[in-house]
Amino acid sequence: MSVELALLAPVLLLLLSFAIVAGRAQIAEGAVAEAARAAAREASLARDDLTAAALAGAQADRTLAAQDLRCQSTGVDIDTTGFQAPPGQPGDVTVSITCVVGMADLLAPGLPGSVTVEASFTSPVDAYRER
Repeated sequence: MSVELALLAPVLLLLLSFAIVAGRAQIAEGAVAEAARAAAREASLARDDLTAAALAGAQADRTLAAQDLRCQSTGVDIDTTGFQAPPGQPGDVTVSITCVVGMADLLAPGLPGSVTVEASFTSPVDAYRER
């Protein structure tokens, strides 16, 4: 009986570690998607592209902090070319966020040390508002 337990225990621990990695990755995907949505929305409400970029970056940081997501590194790419469209023409703001989530604390062999999660969201700029 103890030999069977000694053989099954590592397998069960490895399966549990895989479940934890999958759960962390899923939670991180949701948090990064929410941060991209909030940042794009915040940027689309700005009056100019420089303000939009600053507001989007700050909002992304606030949202990731509120979601309690600890990224090893975070990249925020803000496309504000929609502000260059003339009044009356549609324009969009796109925010892409990349977050590297650490998995090294799981201490299970064969698991990745980190997982990269990416999300992007596009929000329209009001076509008839002064820019």
